[in-house]
Amino acid sequence: MSTEPTKLRTLFWLTAVGLIGFVGCSAIQITRFSTEQSTAAADVAIVLGAAVIDGEPSAVFEQRIAHGIYLHETGQAHTLIFTGGIGEGDALAESEVGRNVALAAGVPAGDILIETQSRITQQNLREACRLMAEHQLETALIVSDPLHMKRSMTIAENIGLSAEPSPTTTSAYKTWRSKTPSLIYETFFFTLQKLKFSHSACVN
Repeated sequence: MSTEPTKLRTLFWLTAVGLIGFVGCSAIQITRFSTEQSTAAADVAIVLGAAVIDGEPSAVFEQRIAHGIYLHETGQAHTLIFTGGIGEGDALAESEVGRNVALAAGVPAGDILIETQSRITQQNLREACRLMAEHQLETALIVSDPLHMKRSMTIAENIGLSAEPSPTTTSAYKTWRSKTPSLIYETFFFTLQKLKFSHSACVN
């Protein structure tokens, strides 16, 4: 009797268990890293874009903007970089909405930089890195939701961006019922990010 089917089944289950373990480790890494909060001063705070609704920031984006403004007000970051392009059906780019909120809160226009091309996190960070190079800015704090920080910091490291984490201290995701979909989303894309093993400078 051939043992080939048995070997294939064993290989299948070993692969499945290994994949589940790999994904589970990713979820644990994301959760643990979500509490990391840098107290270092930096040249800029990069506020990652999020959805805009009728020209106003969504609840998630509002918290990111507010945290960026706080970092500026406390002197932890001299310049704010708002990222994010124009979403489908929107008239303003996410970064433009962020800038408008910051200006209304009293942040000087000269302390704000924006880019309007990016649509995803990797593009957010690459465009922010380009702006930093143009303005001779070297260090950054990355502002996003706690569960988004591990993936964001991994991308920053891969593109050679000198950055530290500064997650929002408040979040639209307050309960595990609301956090779970975000954790699943981040785990999926963080796992893909690890599997790509891509490292390239953000400014060529």
